[in-house]
Amino acid sequence: MKVEKRSYGIIDIVRIPLKYAPFPAIIEGFLIISSGILPTIQVVVMADFIDTAISLVRSHADISLILPSLLAVVALIAYSWISFSFRKFAEVRMELAIRDKFRMAIVEKRARLVYKHIENDKTWDLISRVSGKPEVQIKSAFVDLISMVSGIIQIAGILFILITHVWWAALLICAFSTPLFSLAVKSGRANYQASREVSKYKRKYEYLSEVLTGRDAVDERTLFGFGEMINERWHEQYETARKIEFRTEIKWFIKMKAGGVVTALISILIALVLLNPVLTNAMTVGMFISLINAIFGLVQFMSWGLTYYVDQLAKYYEYLKDLTDFAALEDDDEAIEIPVFPPPVFESLEFRNVRFKYPGTDNYILDGVSFRIDAGKHYAFVGINGSGKTTITKLMTGLYNDFEGEILVNGRNISEYTQSELKAFFSVVYQDFARYYISIKDNIALGDVNRIRDEKNSVRIWDTIMKTNLEETAAKLPKGLDTPLGKIKEGGLDVSGGEWQKIAMARAVMNQAPVRILDEPTASLDPVSESRTYEEFEKISRDKTTIFISHRLGSTKLAHEIFVLNDGRIIEKGDHRQLMELGGFYAQMYESQRSWYE
Repeated sequence: MKVEKRSYGIIDIVRIPLKYAPFPAIIEGFLIISSGILPTIQVVVMADFIDTAISLVRSHADISLILPSLLAVVALIAYSWISFSFRKFAEVRMELAIRDKFRMAIVEKRARLVYKHIENDKTWDLISRVSGKPEVQIKSAFVDLISMVSGIIQIAGILFILITHVWWAALLICAFSTPLFSLAVKSGRANYQASREVSKYKRKYEYLSEVLTGRDAVDERTLFGFGEMINERWHEQYETARKIEFRTEIKWFIKMKAGGVVTALISILIALVLLNPVLTNAMTVGMFISLINAIFGLVQFMSWGLTYYVDQLAKYYEYLKDLTDFAALEDDDEAIEIPVFPPPVFESLEFRNVRFKYPGTDNYILDGVSFRIDAGKHYAFVGINGSGKTTITKLMTGLYNDFEGEILVNGRNISEYTQSELKAFFSVVYQDFARYYISIKDNIALGDVNRIRDEKNSVRIWDTIMKTNLEETAAKLPKGLDTPLGKIKEGGLDVSGGEWQKIAMARAVMNQAPVRILDEPTASLDPVSESRTYEEFEKISRDKTTIFISHRLGSTKLAHEIFVLNDGRIIEKGDHRQLMELGGFYAQMYESQRSWYE
């Protein structure tokens, strides 16, 4: 299922639940609507019951005459109890169905988004707002909308009865309640606008909360004792968000509830006015008591309940506007497709005068970069941080396509390839490689999704473990290769940072792609360990084309050709000996780092 690219409005509050959870939504809607009809029936039934009871007391008639009225009252009470229980059940079923389908559509849309939206702060805030429990948003919006309709039915029924007795009282209630609806709409919009402003602070304090309480930072938190400082920053971000929301809510609360008090005073006046028809026998005592009770309930609903629903629906409408913007974000269906298998033959990769700047920025990260990579050789891109090394990998793997110049793979423009074909060319180990808290076997198997269910996959996984020197890690796992990594599951075992890095490399080795890229995954290691890691990776990749990305030069001697980047340009190229003889930028970098490797 997909999130449709269109404008979403109030009608979608009903349309989405009916599409993804038709049966629970229909049951829920029926029960809510019936609860709106019930108060009008209760007025008539209760009036009849009270009048019958009074008549029996006065005339000493047979008590059995009250049974029909009593049974009617009991039936209404029983229906209210039963329908409430069924409503809760239907709500749960509806939320689960929407979570299963609509939320999955949201997740798939996120997965298909072009990469530039992931790295954009404003877009990411929008994505976070839309993706945050969408099933709860839609379910609650549906329930509140139908509840408001039910409330309007309730209002109409009670006002109809009131009009037949004191017509001006009904008009007076409507006149004072209508402005409250307008205030409620403005309140809802203001509250959601506040939530938009709050979202950026919320992301910060949620991250800081993880730093304060999560396992990943526990060692440094204990050692460096920065808990109090981080707690202060968390409190600062949390308080900023809380105050924005509080100021907005209290402003509109006071405005709406002040109007509600006025409406409540009017209902007291109406009760006093209705005493005269009772004294003149124009209205029965039973109808008076039932009607007064209904009017107080009506005013309560009109001044508090109905305005609440309008307020909430205004917020949901703003959510739907966000959903419209989210649906309009550029995506690519091929983004979620797996690499083609078997992988294509790699012959060459060429950049021709490539210029690139990130969306929304003015500075070119790459400014006229040209180079060629041929199959079977080892290459290195070196330079200081920010020189454009990682950006090159993002372009060659197709994460960004809005560049100037040409990128050719096997002599064909990169735009002529599908995402599945491009994915099949490259296997990448990033600096911030993922740590999946699943078994080591599954961690490595993710590298080759095309053969993840192959009978011989276990043999390939063990072969990869041996190639990447992970056999000691595997041997200490209590349940072998099926042991969950991390400690989020019972029986799980955490491993060291170096072991996680080897697992990430094993995932890349498991992949059948002809080009392997190491984008500074060893940056956290000491220089000597880094050099040893690159040497081991080069040995097990001799039948592949390898690209090393680094600002440290421990791997460069392994490369057939080195490209030196500075300010978005390749300023030098050649092998290690040639560049050292040149005595330029590379030689200076290497000399400054020489002591690290000796």
